[in-house]
Order: sequence, then C-alpha cells, then structure tokens
Amino acid sequence: MGNEACAEAALLAGCRFFAGYPITPATEILEVMSRRLPLVDGLCLQMEDEIAAVVAMVGASWGGAKSMTATSGPGFCLMQEGIGLAVAVEAPCVIVNVQRGGPASGQSTSTAQGDFYQARYGSNGDYSIIVLCPSTAQEMFDHTVKAFNLSERFRVPVIILSDEVVGHIREKVCIPDADQLAFAPRKAPTVPPEEFVPFKPDADGVPFMPAFNTGYRIPVISQAKSLSGNRGNAREADENIRRIVAKIEDHLDEFADVQVYGDPKAETAFVTFGSVCRAARSAVDMGREQGLALRSVEVKTVWPFPDTLVRKALAGAKRIVVMEMNLGMLQREVERVIRQPKIKIELFSKIGGIYPQPQEFLRFLEEKR
Repeated sequence: MGNEACAEAALLAGCRFFAGYPITPATEILEVMSRRLPLVDGLCLQMEDEIAAVVAMVGASWGGAKSMTATSGPGFCLMQEGIGLAVAVEAPCVIVNVQRGGPASGQSTSTAQGDFYQARYGSNGDYSIIVLCPSTAQEMFDHTVKAFNLSERFRVPVIILSDEVVGHIREKVCIPDADQLAFAPRKAPTVPPEEFVPFKPDADGVPFMPAFNTGYRIPVISQAKSLSGNRGNAREADENIRRIVAKIEDHLDEFADVQVYGDPKAETAFVTFGSVCRAARSAVDMGREQGLALRSVEVKTVWPFPDTLVRKALAGAKRIVVMEMNLGMLQREVERVIRQPKIKIELFSKIGGIYPQPQEFLRFLEEKR
C-alpha cells in the first residue's frame, strides 16, 4: 500500500522517531512504524492526540533524530500551530497528510483533495514550506525519501500531501538498496560552542543545527528572534522572517517537479495533482485511441507553487482543464500563472468522496466544447 511504502521509505531515510494518533486513512503508517521502529533502535509513540504528536516530533528533531508524523484532515487541523512552531524553530521533520473528505470529520473513508491551501497557509504568519504530492505508491516511497532530504537540507518541516487513493492503493513498489540512494546529512556546527551563533545562516540562509546535550547552548523559542535565538527587536524579527521564507523560495529550482504525460504539444491540456494524475493519464491514453491529442500536466511539488515549470509545461495549450477533487483550489493557481485572456482555465471538479473516472474527463471535453 502507499501508506506502507511511505513507512518503508522513512525507515530507509533514517527516521528513528514517529509520533502519531490513529486516524483513517493514515493509520497504516502508524501501524507499520510501531512494528518496525523498535527493530532499528527507533521509538514510536501513540500520543493522546495530534497536537501532542506534532510537538513530540519537533522535540525529537531537536534531540537529534530524524522524525515524522502522519495524519488526515481533522488531525492536520490540530497540528497547524505545531507546524508553525517547527517552522519558527527550524526543526527538520516530515508530516504526512493522507487527505479525506471534509470539512471537519467529513468522509473518513473517502478520498479528497481539499487540504491544498491548508498545507501551505494553515499556520499563522508569514513563512514558506515545502509540500510534495505523490500520485502512486512508488511516488509515495520516492517522495518520502525526498521529503527527509529536503527537511534536513533546509531545516524546514516538509509535508507529503497524499490522499486516500494513494494511501490505500496496492501496487508494485521498487525499494532500492540504501547505497543506491543519497541521504542529506544534518548540518552540524563547524565551530566550538563558545563561538557558535545559534541562528546565523550559511550562504543558503540555513543555520547549522547541533543536537541537544552536545555542549551547545541554544534558546529554542517560537517567537521572532535574533541570531542568538532570543527575542529580537523589530529589525531582527523582519530579517528572520524574510530569511525563513527566502531559504525556501530562492531554492525552488532545486526540488520543484512538474511532469508532462502524453503529447507535449497537444492543444488540450489537463492539469492535475495527487491521485487524479492517474485518471488523467488513462484519459490521455483513451483519447489517443480515439485520435485525440491530449497532455496531462502533473504538479508534483505544489508548494512553493512552481510557476515557471507549470507555465513551460502548458506552453502552446489553447484549452486548459484543471481536474481536481475540490472546488477549484489548483485552478486558482493555474489562473494566476497563465494570464492569457484568450485561454479560459476550465474546472472539472469531483467531490463527495467519489474518485473521477477517465471516461468523465473525455465526456467533459465533449460536453464543454
């Protein structure tokens, strides 16, 4: 299953701490980690709720462990303040959100993509965050390894925005040997404790990070701070906030991923993310059999939104249809990026927990011609 692939990837990437609370459709990740982590001298905790889970994850990260949690919509809501804490104290960690229908408890066993904006803007204040969006069990594995690497590279929480279809689908996954993969190490200080400035950034805007109990004195507070880690004045707060945004936004080219399936020059293009990419690919194949030239643009890195890559992938398209399981969240981003009056960004929206079928995509093209 996609959820099992996620857990296996986390273990391979060096995750040794997992804190979570059972919630459909993400529970399998907790179940696998509870069985597997003790076998590699790791620790898995079932917490009293999602608030405790996310804060425990942040603490474990500062303790020197690669850490992770997983949840779904209602639990993701509860985690937002803790995610903001992880951003503020620059704790590398991975949060998996296996989306389900909402609002609130919604449809606990059904699929949806309604947490698109919450993944980016769920916590308060100005910040930037990395959100990856898999569409297959293999991508669930690959994106989990990538998420741990990016979290360590940029000292930021990385969100894997999955959904029930990706989490529960069963399909072949290739798990390579560890020596075939690259793992980003945590940037330890290069100076002795007496010379160390806790939040002084390197050339990429990312501070070095010592673990607790290694001789370094570090204030870990959620307030806007100076380079010392203590509360900063207005100027220092301004500089700190701009830095934690820039360290992500300025390096988008390093990790942004947009893929094109089908005819890259087709005048009709679908734009999708997550599990809906699967249906779009099938629609492209079915359309080809009917003599239709179609392309599917799949957004794999949804935040920061890869404007340049999406614009390039849609070059030459005269009809753009955004396919998603919400009421038009991705569509708004595509409209912002593709500002051509002659091109209308159409929306094929499927909600209510029912996964869209490829035939519906082709029927939409015919009915809306």
